[in-house]
Amino acid sequence: MLRKAANVIVAAGMVLAAPALAQETPLPEDDGNSLSIGLGAGYVPSYEGSDNYRLIPAAVIRGEVGGYSFFTRGLQFYFDAIPEAPGEQLDISVGPVVGARLNRTSSIRDARVRALGELDTAIELGGFVGLAKTGVITSEFDTLAVRVSYMKDVADAHGSHIIMPAIEYGTPLSRFSFVGVGLAAEFVGDDYASYYFDVTPAGSRASGLRPFQADGGFKNWSVNLFGSQAVTGDLLQGLSLFAVGSYSRLQDDFKRSPIVADAGSPNQWFGVVGLAYSF
Repeated sequence: MLRKAANVIVAAGMVLAAPALAQETPLPEDDGNSLSIGLGAGYVPSYEGSDNYRLIPAAVIRGEVGGYSFFTRGLQFYFDAIPEAPGEQLDISVGPVVGARLNRTSSIRDARVRALGELDTAIELGGFVGLAKTGVITSEFDTLAVRVSYMKDVADAHGSHIIMPAIEYGTPLSRFSFVGVGLAAEFVGDDYASYYFDVTPAGSRASGLRPFQADGGFKNWSVNLFGSQAVTGDLLQGLSLFAVGSYSRLQDDFKRSPIVADAGSPNQWFGVVGLAYSF
């Protein structure tokens, strides 16, 4: 039976999200019912495109009940509406996604970007489809997965869509250690680009940043690394130490915006370490 490995929510009082790795990992003697909850600390940019970083609290949750799995990725919650049969080596996933985007809603370190004003919270709804194969390269328990999600803001913040394809590989090194790697990209609409990366003439006068109008499209790619080590018990039950590292690179108008090019950086780094308990 496939299990969902740790998926990380990074939040500072639930005000900023960072990408993380979602993997599927089968282990021996897994009865298909599980829940993992963890806490830790994250090192994240103060806004998307910032070169200022800060430490924030972090949390983790994932689970599976009766073949139905759920997990979090950033401030997004995924639910797989197709139950997985016992012993299944090929897993098809389809389900809803709900999340919040809190980019530039508070805690903006750069004075010029802060002068542009705080933005509203986006509430994003959508869905995802995925396919995972168990027993691919290293053992009968490693997993290769692909997933595509589509979300749209329904709270009249950026009012646009986000499409995110991802490919991920994870393998348990033993009953006590797990490692994973993933690649992902994001494609967004014009309204998203305008909301987060434009500098209007009025904003230019207030901030000193040059005016700029961004178009949507290929926003960024990212590479993610994940590791987990059991402290008590094993990966199926007990306390474990987890760590996530991610590098993301903004593209096209998103890296050319003065919010990034002049006040920040297209290179975005994220890191999380913490402790999780699996039931």
